[in-house]
Amino acid sequence: MTRDAQQAPAVIDTSKPSVARVYDCFLGGKDNYEVDRQVFQQVDDVAPQMKQLARDHRNWLVRVTRFLAGEAGIDQFIDCGAGLPTAENTHQAAQRMNPEVRVVYVDNDPVVAAHGRALLEENDRTHLVMADLTKPDEVFDDPTVTRYVDLDRPIALIQCSTIHHVSDAEKPREIMQRYIERLPSGSYLALTHFYDPQDGSEASKLARFVEDIFANGPMGSGYFRSHGEIESFFGGLEMVEPGIARLNDWWPDGPLLSARTAEDEVLIGGVARKP
Repeated sequence: MTRDAQQAPAVIDTSKPSVARVYDCFLGGKDNYEVDRQVFQQVDDVAPQMKQLARDHRNWLVRVTRFLAGEAGIDQFIDCGAGLPTAENTHQAAQRMNPEVRVVYVDNDPVVAAHGRALLEENDRTHLVMADLTKPDEVFDDPTVTRYVDLDRPIALIQCSTIHHVSDAEKPREIMQRYIERLPSGSYLALTHFYDPQDGSEASKLARFVEDIFANGPMGSGYFRSHGEIESFFGGLEMVEPGIARLNDWWPDGPLLSARTAEDEVLIGGVARKP
């Protein structure tokens, strides 16, 4: 049975916050409920700059997508943790560089299927699959993925703000290693993750505060890890310069015009290539 989003109606639990809907709050979206806004408000009251960080993250993904579909010449993407549609989505950024790019979004959140399908599947080169991103073989072997993605040619695998919702007990390093094993030679991995500098700084204190709200609260996930732990998720792939960096330091569109804040330090990302 295919897990394509059109196969079954979505059942949305509005009594528990959803990762996708909480992120929607940070982006100023409207596809969220009171339970999601409560989680958002807890963070926003103490760290209002997290809203800007969410926007910086979206801008980072757009820059990375332009690089992958342009200079890197990648024409097929698997974007895990699709989330809710926003102003600029992966397929839109990629298809502006190359209209022939195929994008398969992967998510297991019914709210994404309910709210996102119309936009995510706005053309015949963009598709949405409901699958568990902690099971790489389930993702790669899904009938929709195998139909629209040539697994013998280079792929761009997007893992943005996904693995930090995977607990240590679920073995995130092993999950990412399996993804990397399944990627064809010449593929790229783009990954972002919550970061704790673990140095007693304001950024580290903020990381611990937000993790307590996300992971120990009703949402139940959102873990801040060390640089070394995050680096391990790339599995020794060849990093694209400047490596794992603050989002605004990864090939920015222009100079940074505002002072850095603690919020700028707690989300980092990078892009790497499989030889």
